[in-house]
Amino acid sequence: MALVSMTVNGKPVSGEVEGRTLLVQFIRENLSLTGTHVGCDTSQCGACVIHMDGKAVKACTMLALQAEGSAITTIEGLAKGDDLHPVQKAFKENHGLQCGFCTPGMIMTAVDMIDRIPNLDEETVRAELEG
Repeated sequence: MALVSMTVNGKPVSGEVEGRTLLVQFIRENLSLTGTHVGCDTSQCGACVIHMDGKAVKACTMLALQAEGSAITTIEGLAKGDDLHPVQKAFKENHGLQCGFCTPGMIMTAVDMIDRIPNLDEETVRAELEG
């Protein structure tokens, strides 16, 4: 077992993990933040997207130990209290979901996309949200 420490949603956290523990497992099982989902286990679907040091990453493709010292934001950390992030609000107001399972990952991907790419067009948005 190894000790891993990081900041998650603005709070310092640490825990003991096996070397093979995925970041998504640490977030869900050790921190009980279950908004980050495990969909495909193959890095295809994007249900596990979180922000690490300001960039969108698929938490099912990283070991928890690789996030040592990083600043992580999960879907639970986007809202400020009862005030939804503008992208969360837009998804809610426009019924931007199907069953809802992948919605947290899509929101995290969309927030990253908006932060990275100025003057988005429909083609770029579609390509970025593809999975």
